Amino acid sequence: MRMTQNATPGVVILSVLLSFGVAQRARAQTGSVAFTVHLTPSGGIAEPVRGLPFYLLRKSYAEIQKEADAAVPKPDFDAFIDALTVSKELKAWMKKHHTAQITGQEFTEGLTAGEIINIPEFWKAYLTLNAPNKNFGFPVPKYKESDAKTDPEKYQKELTEYHAKVTRYILLHPESKDGMDSSLESIDPSPQWNAKQEARGPAIKRLVMDFTQSKYFVAQTETDTNGDAGFTGVPPGTYWITSLSIEAQVGDVNARWDVPVTIRAGAETKARLSNYNAAAPGKQAP
Repeated sequence: MRMTQNATPGVVILSVLLSFGVAQRARAQTGSVAFTVHLTPSGGIAEPVRGLPFYLLRKSYAEIQKEADAAVPKPDFDAFIDALTVSKELKAWMKKHHTAQITGQEFTEGLTAGEIINIPEFWKAYLTLNAPNKNFGFPVPKYKESDAKTDPEKYQKELTEYHAKVTRYILLHPESKDGMDSSLESIDPSPQWNAKQEARGPAIKRLVMDFTQSKYFVAQTETDTNGDAGFTGVPPGTYWITSLSIEAQVGDVNARWDVPVTIRAGAETKARLSNYNAAAPGKQAP
């Protein structure tokens, strides 16, 4: 503090006391949090997490991720399916199951006999795989395509009988579906759909960081050599101590944190971050 030439010692002392009182009142209206961070590897002992940046936010980092995800428009699945050059039956199946994937073991195992028979692409793929196996008991059709016009009643009767025989065969030999998806790879739209979904990732990540910095950021710190850190001068309320998507590693253990804390006026809140309150695996930012 600069003392003017005309200021008396009493005035200076009074000014200092007033400044001290203001500071004391400000401290009494805020609080602080002190925390320590330790990780325990498998079969080891707890070790301090050193030099890891931590942030104090007004909102959970996980919830910020959800907020950003909701703000970035998702591709329209039904519109994507409608634009495909496949049968209307296959489009209806994809919408019903909300999937664009028509390859893989899980897909083939889940197919019913009715779906195989009534969806042209599935029927063709199944016959391509099994029709050559007539010597091993696979049903042989009696109907002729030419009868569809010349004798439609006979054609429909024999076609229905053939479908019934194939249905029984599928039920008795579910393994007959194995490998039929190899004929569907060329029309499987799941790679394009997955690419549309993944394209949102960078936009969501940018928005997460923007929300974190512009809307919810309070303070930043870093753990010392003992794994200790803290925040001071924080208004009372509920906050989150988070390492964002940055992970600590100790031995075979990787962890990050997103832990709520309540700060009270004029008090210090203590917290301990460890394996037990680390964020659930697989919950990183998009």
